[in-house]
This record gives sequence, structure tokens and C-alpha cells, in this order.
Amino acid sequence: MFFIKNLIIGFFIGSGAILPGISSGVLCVIFGIYEKLLNSILNFFSNVKENFKFLLPILIGTFFGVISFGNILMYFFNNYPLQVKSIFIGLILGSVPSLLKQVTKKTHTKPKFSDIIFIVLSCLLGIFLVSLENTFSSNLINTSNFLYLVLCGFLMSIGVVVPGISSTVILMLLGVYQIYISSVSMLNLPVLIPMGIGLFLGCIIFMKLIKFLLDKFYIKTFYSIIGFTIGSIFVLFPNSIYSILDLLICILDILLGLLLSRFFERKC
Repeated sequence: MFFIKNLIIGFFIGSGAILPGISSGVLCVIFGIYEKLLNSILNFFSNVKENFKFLLPILIGTFFGVISFGNILMYFFNNYPLQVKSIFIGLILGSVPSLLKQVTKKTHTKPKFSDIIFIVLSCLLGIFLVSLENTFSSNLINTSNFLYLVLCGFLMSIGVVVPGISSTVILMLLGVYQIYISSVSMLNLPVLIPMGIGLFLGCIIFMKLIKFLLDKFYIKTFYSIIGFTIGSIFVLFPNSIYSILDLLICILDILLGLLLSRFFERKC
């Protein structure tokens, strides 16, 4: 059951690397594994057996999520945007109370005014960064430039590691989003290999940075993560509500997302 649960979580995390406006980091936060994932990867050799047991199903799920499940979810995202976005909003909203409970339990302190400022500022920054997706076009580039693709993968890792920052925004700014999507669907290795190299290096570096910030400035860093997570809600908010029925569907799907979030909180 533990393996299957983490396999499913990996599926969703993999989809976050493909879906516009969705951050893999936010999904890790929603499922309550963000800090544990960082620690397991960065301290892998301190407890190889336990870390391998935890990471293996997530890595397998993430791989197949990017290759297959991400495309399925992309279909629903494109054809049923109201329902999918509403469910994601519910998932995110449902994760916020547990995140606040987690930080207060660990620090034994309630949020201060300065902490609220960190949440607000990071929330606004998250909204701004992901909203760029609607501003910049995804012009194609020369895919024969190996080093540029490595750089794209490296910068893409920011959106994978940092909750609330969508990797698709970064790829669109760099002009490789369409190439990335088509290469994933066709397993175009000349594009995927250099991007994968950059992604791996970037994830290690930015994970170490986040881990350092959590170790040294836990409260401010964690509240900033919460802010980025909340900010993604405003980007996901459906713009296709045209009737009372649409509004009712939106509310019901948000409630479904809330229930799913509570379910994952209890199981994770």
C-alpha cells in the first residue's frame, strides 16, 4: 500500500512538470512530502534502505507521470478546465491549514505579523511569475544547441523545486515549451537528454539551497513556501464560469479537492 500510494503521488508530481500553471513543488506540498523528499534526496546515503524505499515509487511514478499520465491529465486540463482547475484549487486550499499546523508544531510559535508579510509577498510574487505564462509566447529555438538545452533544464528545475513557480512558465520564457512537450510525447532523446542533465544538476543545487534556508531560516522560508502555494490558486482560478451551473460545478469540484487534500493528509 505504501508503494502504491507513493507511486500515485509520483504520477501527479510528474504531471506538474507538464501542466501549464501547475508546480511540482506545490503538489509535493499538497501531498505533505515536500520536506521529507528534500531530506531523502540530499541525505540519501545516511539511510540508503529507507530513503530508497521512499524514493523509488515516487521516481517511477514521476517518470510515467511525465511520459503518459501527464498527457492524459493535459487532455482533461484542456477539455475540462473548469473542473480540473477547481479540483486543484480545492487541493491547495485544503493543504494550507496542515502547512500552518506543521510550522507552528515544529517551531512552537504562532504566526507573527512579519510572517504574514512573507506569506503575502511570496504569494504576490508567485502570482506574477506564473501569470507571465499568458504574456510570453513559446517561440521555437534551435534544438541542436546542446548547452542551451542543458541551461533550459537547469532553469526548469527552479519550477520543479520551488513551490508555486511553474516550470512551464520558465520554459515558455526560454522558448522551449512546445519542444519540451513534443519531445516528451515522442521520446526525442537528443532534446530530453541535455534537458535532463540540466534538470538533475539544477534540482540538486536548488534543493540544497532550499534545505539550507529551511535549516537556517525555517519560519520565513516555510511561510514563503505557503505564500507561493496560495498564489498558485489565483492563477488557476477558472475564467470559464458563464452560468449558475458552471459556478455550482466549480464549488462542488473545489469541495472534492478539499476532501482529497484531507485524505492525502491523513494517508501521507
